[in-house]
Amino acid sequence: MIQETYPMTVGGEEVLSERELLAGVEDGLMMDSTDSVRYIILHCSATRCDRDYTVEQLLHDHRARGFRTIGYHFYVRRDGTVSQHRRLLEVGAHCRPFNRCSIGVCYEGGLDAEGHPADTLTPEQTDRLERLLLKLLRTFPKAQLRGHRDMPGSVPKACPCLDCRNVFRAIL
Repeated sequence: MIQETYPMTVGGEEVLSERELLAGVEDGLMMDSTDSVRYIILHCSATRCDRDYTVEQLLHDHRARGFRTIGYHFYVRRDGTVSQHRRLLEVGAHCRPFNRCSIGVCYEGGLDAEGHPADTLTPEQTDRLERLLLKLLRTFPKAQLRGHRDMPGSVPKACPCLDCRNVFRAIL
């Protein structure tokens, strides 16, 4: 679960303040500052809504693609469970060429039972995504919420299989 105030756990480490969050920026692995984050990019796992896609499966698939770990910062399961896979300012691997200026959030699903792109968000996912996205937008006030498909120059795809600006208009 994501805490609303400091101290908070980021990448398995307790962070006492925003200053501590921004300390220790490593060459190539970290963004420069909170001002570097221009986008919160929503993704779907492109998996059928009637099948589980666990964190372990996601990790396996991302490693098979050559990533060292899961490329998204956060993953939201159908039951609303949120897991974090990259530190907030760690460069992701989720949307070229925007990885150095974005936070990647992925939800489980995105395909209907027949395998067609569809908004498959459960009420639990919607609730948790709204809370997570609102917190990220407050943490990164210069960031805009976008769906993967809405990013210019990225690989053309249906992801996140919904109109995220319409679905989450209440928090924008």
